[in-house]
Amino acid sequence: MSKKLQWGGVPELPPPKNPYRDTLLVYGGLSLVIVILAWATGGSVGKAAAVAAFFFIVASGWTMYRFRVRARADAAARRAEGES
Repeated sequence: MSKKLQWGGVPELPPPKNPYRDTLLVYGGLSLVIVILAWATGGSVGKAAAVAAFFFIVASGWTMYRFRVRARADAAARRAEGES
């Protein structure tokens, strides 16, 4: 009597209307949290700002890259579907 986990069957959510803007706002907010936490705990705000800027650039860049990869894959799938 074992049950197997089933990961399939979950519908894929449509992309947000403004994915790039939303991404920048979320990562900007998280970067601000890094700086505020450093200030609140008495840490170096300058170092925290540098870490937050690095985090913002890397995280935003990675997400933008993944959006583009997904868009290209979707476009290729649509083209392949149209040729069939």
